[in-house]
Amino acid sequence: MVSVGTVPGPIQSIERAAAMLRLLARGSGEYGLAEVAASLGLPKGTAHGILRTLQRVAFVEQDEETGRYRLGAALLHLGTSYLDANELRSRSLNWADALAARSGQEVRIGVHHDGAVLVVHHVFRPDDTMQTLGIGAMLPLHATAFGKVLLAYDADLSAATRRRELTSLTRRTIVTPQSLERVLTQVRAAGWANDAEEYLPGEASIAAPIRAPGGLVVGAIGISGSVDRICDSASRAKPALVSQVASAAEAISRALSD
Repeated sequence: MVSVGTVPGPIQSIERAAAMLRLLARGSGEYGLAEVAASLGLPKGTAHGILRTLQRVAFVEQDEETGRYRLGAALLHLGTSYLDANELRSRSLNWADALAARSGQEVRIGVHHDGAVLVVHHVFRPDDTMQTLGIGAMLPLHATAFGKVLLAYDADLSAATRRRELTSLTRRTIVTPQSLERVLTQVRAAGWANDAEEYLPGEASIAAPIRAPGGLVVGAIGISGSVDRICDSASRAKPALVSQVASAAEAISRALSD
């Protein structure tokens, strides 16, 4: 009997499916059933069952004339999504560096991933203080300027977020769906978002949307720093910094369209 605390071992069928996808990604990219089975040392029946399962979820396609298998559209879309994040980062490098230099603050670029903001690029503050690289960090959608931007321009993501519990991170965190929706309406009207001590005490941020050709918002760029440097005495974002962030976002959006 397996105890409740036992960690399960590898699942053989998943390992075989992964090996099959790697095989199809090689060479010509098309293989017959016999070739797949022989390459992986599997019985034809087992190989056929895995291929049919992968075909049902569109990870694999079968040519109607030749019967040969190749990678499917769904899997290629996943790869394209990864490349899109990297293209966003590569097109943003110069503008992110310039924004850090002008604002004197750290700069992040974030995209939505699995219900949070994934930081895909991070530029340190241009000073000598100790800092930690934030690439790969996951930030809450409802409590950061970056997240508010992504929510404001994605109705499905916003609805899903408002249905979940909004975790209180500080005394200023938005915790009700109604309050969040009001803020997102303001973000859409202004074209930028901010937070003041909603995620971390003493910290604030300003962010603006990055748009792909056609206007789709694919990410957000923004600055983060101490409240007294980002905001005025009433915790409002400083207009000069808002202008700098918005200009950087517009420049990156133009670069993505070129």
